[in-house]
Parts: sequence; structure tokens; C-alpha cells
Amino acid sequence: MKNGKRCAIVTGAARGIGRGISMELAKNGYTVCAVGTRSADAVREYLAELTAVSPESFYVSGDISSADDRARITEEAFAGLGEVDVLVNNAGVAPSVRADMLEMSEESFDRVLGINLRGTFFLTQQIAKRMAEVKTDAMRAVIFITSISAEVSSVNRGEYCISKAGLSMTATLYADRLAEYGIRVYEVRPGIIATDMTAGVREKYDRLIAEGLCPIPRIGQPEDVGRTVLALADGYLRYTTGQVIGVDGGMMIQKL
Repeated sequence: MKNGKRCAIVTGAARGIGRGISMELAKNGYTVCAVGTRSADAVREYLAELTAVSPESFYVSGDISSADDRARITEEAFAGLGEVDVLVNNAGVAPSVRADMLEMSEESFDRVLGINLRGTFFLTQQIAKRMAEVKTDAMRAVIFITSISAEVSSVNRGEYCISKAGLSMTATLYADRLAEYGIRVYEVRPGIIATDMTAGVREKYDRLIAEGLCPIPRIGQPEDVGRTVLALADGYLRYTTGQVIGVDGGMMIQKL
């Protein structure tokens, strides 16, 4: 907490789900350290929108798959925030080319897991250590944004599914490990959300939703995920940790 405001780090913050999360936190009284791979100049419009509602919020450019960048992100985040109440692990990539798993390249596998799983695991390790050093009764949380792909098979982007399944267990492990420090850990599992990542197959998803894929008959919006993260960050589920919260329009309901 800094100047009476709660503080959050959000990775992959400048677009898509990350933008929805960071803006929702900023609008509700958080100072946000927004992290992304693009330069500050390239996200100027987003930064103007963010700081218009949260003037002390700021941006750090870095690649979480790089150990050097992870160390710098951590240092700059704590320097700007003082303390961290919430870490939202949202950064992630899809394969550059959707290829059948029998044709998937090792390069694509390494790239996707290097960012989505390895990078997220070790960034969390660094930030969680710093959070654990502070004794406080304030609500603190680490929130992992995964995907229904942690459970649902997509054989033309297997590396993405594997990365999200691994991230799901990462959330469970950190929930177990960080409980003694009063840090709650959650996994938020979005379904089909309107982002750059889904834009290329939006027509397919719209058709499936119209045919009854989701009991809530619409595509999700980044703000839907943002509001869920806000509820967790604010401590509305304080007597929980290690839970999976689906933001999927009911898509994962099993039916006969």
C-alpha cells in the first residue's frame, strides 16, 4: 500500500484481458504497475487512459521469459509501489502458428512455455519472496490468469494447452506455499474472451455460442475477467485459497 492506495502488478497489461484487469483495478483505487513487452511509447494511449484514473500508476517494459528482465521488473515495481498487495500473472502468448501437435516445432513449444509457464513461475517466485518479507494483516493475493485450455484439448495449439495446465498446478503450489504468509492465491480461468488472440477465429466462436456452447449466450469481455480479479484482490473470498474461478459463461458445465 502506498499513500493509502492498494498496489498491484499486472503483467501483459496493455491489451486484451490484461488491459481489462489493469483498468478495473485502477478505476477502483489501485496504483498499478503495468508490465508489457512493448515500449512505453508504443502503449502511450493505454498509459494515458490508465493514469487518467490512477495518476500514480506506471508502466515497466520487459519480457518475463528473460531472467534479467524479471529481476528488473521486480526492482522497478517495488521501487514505484513500495509494497505489493496483488500480483496478477496475466502475460501469455499463443503459438505464432497454429500447427497440429504432430507437426509442432520444439521452437514453438519452448517459446510458449518459456513465457506462459517458466517466465510466470520465476517472476512469481521473485515477487512472492519480497511480499513474504512484509508482515501485515492487509489482504494480499497472487492471481494466475490461465484458460479453459488448461482442461480443454486443442490439438492445433497443444503447447498453449500444456502451458496453461502447468500454470494451473503452479497456482495450486503457490497457494499451498504462501498460505503461511497470509497471501491468497487464485486461478482465474477465462473461456472465450474478445481479444486479439481470439480475433482470428471470432466467426467460429460466434457461431458456436449461437448454437449453445455457453449457457450465457455471448462472448466474454476483458472487463468480465477484470471484475473477477477485482473481487479476489479486494478480499471478497478471503476464506479461500487455491480455488479455480471460471469466467466462461458457464461453458464448462457438464451436461447430459
